[in-house]
Amino acid sequence: MSENKLKISSSPHIRSKTTSGNIMLMVVIALLPAAAFGVYNFKLPALIMLISTTVSAVLTEYIYEKLMHKRITIGDFSAAVTGLLLGLNMPPTAPWWMGALGSVFGILIVKQLFGGLGQNIMNPALGARCFLLISFTGQMTTFIYDGVSGPTPLALLKSGKAVDTMDMLIGTVPGVIGETSVIAIIIGAIFLILTGVIDLRIPGTYIVTFVIFIGIFGHVQNPAVGYFDPQYITAHLCGGGLMLGAWFMATDYVTSPITKKGQYVYGALIGILTGLFRLFGGSAEGVSYAIIISNLLVPLIEKVTLPKPFGKGGEK
Repeated sequence: MSENKLKISSSPHIRSKTTSGNIMLMVVIALLPAAAFGVYNFKLPALIMLISTTVSAVLTEYIYEKLMHKRITIGDFSAAVTGLLLGLNMPPTAPWWMGALGSVFGILIVKQLFGGLGQNIMNPALGARCFLLISFTGQMTTFIYDGVSGPTPLALLKSGKAVDTMDMLIGTVPGVIGETSVIAIIIGAIFLILTGVIDLRIPGTYIVTFVIFIGIFGHVQNPAVGYFDPQYITAHLCGGGLMLGAWFMATDYVTSPITKKGQYVYGALIGILTGLFRLFGGSAEGVSYAIIISNLLVPLIEKVTLPKPFGKGGEK
């Protein structure tokens, strides 16, 4: 009869068998196509960078938690995801120690000092990338492809020059390790959607809002472009870190809203900010800063979009 007694415990009362470790492992698997193409595209320097950022992130988390006498959490793969994402956001020509430094900053400053997984206020990988962009601007914005140094497709677009969207789709263009091949990124994104790790609310709203913004204001950057020019919009979608950011960083559970309405607002905000930075900013890119600013606004977004508890009346 004892097994039939009521058990008193705090919520949650309904639990899922899915753990943080399962989710993060799925994200690692989904990032492998982009990582593999990056290594194929940029050869040994890309592989060294990815190993450097991932190993540094995991070691930093382990050493910090060991010194602070905290539970070791490297088994949840969150540090590995941070390191891998940072590596994919690094130019292959950057020295390996720069990627390692970024991983230490992302894990130690952005994640652990705020309380660890679930407490950080911005995506650790993007926080680390912005730190490196500010600290080592020249090396973080120098790109070499096939032995030739040159501008990225987005930089060419910003200067009014033509780009090859097919090369951008495949990934045979200058850029950071993991952002060049849209095909590889989409393969990983489809895997995350099919496994239920992410849904279309945030990335879909982000991409649609960005397309509308670029379609309306694209002629400001390039007067020769008409409203909703398909080739121009496609080039912007395939260029830079938009696809990698939309599917793998904007959807971060910790730094994105939990309310459905909030997720739509959040995605739209990132889309508008990305468009503003790309068209009216001094840089050709803007995804990292757009997502980080939106991360910081998530508490406000959730406050505004929080649904009323069942049984509560309207506003008085």
